[in-house]
Amino acid sequence: LSFKMDFLHRNGVLIIQHLQKDYRAYYNFLNFMSNVGDPRNIFSIYFPLWFQLNQTVGTKMIWVAVIGDWFNLIFKWILFGHRPYWWIQETQIYPNRSSPCLEQFPTTCETGPGSPSGHAMGSSCVWYVMVTAALSNTVSWMDKSSTTLHRLTWSFFWSIFWLIQISVCISRVFIATHFPHQVILGVIGGMLVAEAFEHTPGIQTASLSTYLKTNLFLFLFSLGFYLLLRLLDIDLLWSVPIAKKWCANPDWIHIDTTPFAGLVRNLGVLFGLGFAINSEMFLRSCRGENGYKLSFRLLCVVASLTILQLYHFIQIPTHTEHLFYVLSFCKSASIPLTVVALIPYCIHVLMTPSEKKID
Repeated sequence: LSFKMDFLHRNGVLIIQHLQKDYRAYYNFLNFMSNVGDPRNIFSIYFPLWFQLNQTVGTKMIWVAVIGDWFNLIFKWILFGHRPYWWIQETQIYPNRSSPCLEQFPTTCETGPGSPSGHAMGSSCVWYVMVTAALSNTVSWMDKSSTTLHRLTWSFFWSIFWLIQISVCISRVFIATHFPHQVILGVIGGMLVAEAFEHTPGIQTASLSTYLKTNLFLFLFSLGFYLLLRLLDIDLLWSVPIAKKWCANPDWIHIDTTPFAGLVRNLGVLFGLGFAINSEMFLRSCRGENGYKLSFRLLCVVASLTILQLYHFIQIPTHTEHLFYVLSFCKSASIPLTVVALIPYCIHVLMTPSEKKID
């Protein structure tokens, strides 16, 4: 197994060198595609857009993203995958310490284990949900007898899906954050999680109790798994000091790339969605008369996307790790609360008086 991994790593380094040499001019595009796959964009861009247009798809997207990222964390802890930018410094397979030179970038220095890729997994699971939803809605409008049109539509949407996934994978390999086999595992894993939720209709009617129990299970399982391996003298945070040691610029190391930071972020989002979707504000606005109006939904989309971009300016202090995790949880929980409950309710209140005056 060790020989096979060294083979994958060594050939992966050659691919990275080739990409960095021949595609350096496309850095801005590749960096953009890396951001497209960033799990944080799922909550600040994809979710607010889809939830207001189709609440079923938006809800499924959050569940898929959270559960997919949780599985990604568990598999990272099990597989102990190295990242290229530090593996070339740590490995002993290169003779005379003549390790190859890989260029690093501001987004290279991820601190968690590298396999499977979280960006590739998050991107594939969410885009899988979006493509299947778009196909379902599009096909329902078509003439059922038009087989050719169905095939063209199917080919078009899935071509977009694979174009985005391949671009995200190449971008992650280019910046030396992942080996090729790690992004491939991520794409496959994300699609499997998304497909599983295609056959899990219960999440659409989940109660607040279900959300809280799910949150508690995900947290306790992760914490218990971590503590169990610590008792076995296995440090699941082994990658953090290595990342800090071999990152070319200390400013590129961010606490929000650590394994527990992603877990806290996801638990916060699921917690917030549970409260929001079972709140009185949501029931009065999105489930009321205004909720079926296109103008109401479009206003919610614009307001949500605008306000959530302002969230990027909220800087959480990082000097105390525990405080960072608490504030990160609160910030993440506020995203679905804002999108699902607060903004729709405010727009509902603003629209209702004007309609009464017209009457």
